[in-house]
This record gives sequence, structure tokens and C-alpha cells, in this order.
Amino acid sequence: MLTLQFIPYTEIEDLSPARRVHKLIEVVKENKIVLLEGRLRKEEEADLIQITMEHITSKFKGIEIAVVNPEQKTDNVLKKLKLNMMSLVLGDRMGMTIIGPATVVREIKRNPSKIELYTVDDKRKRR
Repeated sequence: MLTLQFIPYTEIEDLSPARRVHKLIEVVKENKIVLLEGRLRKEEEADLIQITMEHITSKFKGIEIAVVNPEQKTDNVLKKLKLNMMSLVLGDRMGMTIIGPATVVREIKRNPSKIELYTVDDKRKRR
């Protein structure tokens, strides 16, 4: 069974960067795919990957991660100003981060209009 767990940004915004990373790793280690509102800072992403490497065991093979950040391109000056103001106000809440265990998620592909999440086929896994 595939389990997705949505984590709103408000649930992690008051945590230290280290606590954020550990909270996400603990959820992923339960074989759940995390749908995080917003995105992690670059340093937090690097820490997430580093700490994940330290937690690899025969049961936990690592993670797959993808950050989806809607790029708003426009030539309209008013729209650009509005988008910049939204970015200032929302900050790290814009976009979405998907994190899944490598034992469940084989690959995450991002296209401008969709996300493709390829999972491991249980039938092949059992062979």
C-alpha cells in the first residue's frame, strides 16, 4: 500500500533546521511519501541528504527528493511586482517538496505541467 503524508509548512516553520530534517526523515523511514507544503532551504536539503546517508540500513535504502517551484514568467510589470511581493510574503511556503523512501519511490520526474512519481513494483520486488 502506498501512503502519502501531507505536512503543512506551519508544522515545521518553528522548528530548527536540524529538527525539520529529522522530522522528515522519521516520516520517510515509515515508508511514507512526504508531500511538504513549500520547500526546504538549500542547506536543509544538503543536510537531509547527508543525514539520510548516515541512516542507510538494509531496510532504509535512502530517499528520492524533488522540489517543485512554480516559475511564473511574465512580461507584465504589474504581474512581476505582484509575484515578487508574494515571494517576499510567502518565502519558503511557495512550491512543494516531495520526499519518498528509495524502497518505494524509484524516480520522480518534473515537467512544467505535471509530476510523475514512479514507484517500485511490489511484484518485481518479491522475486
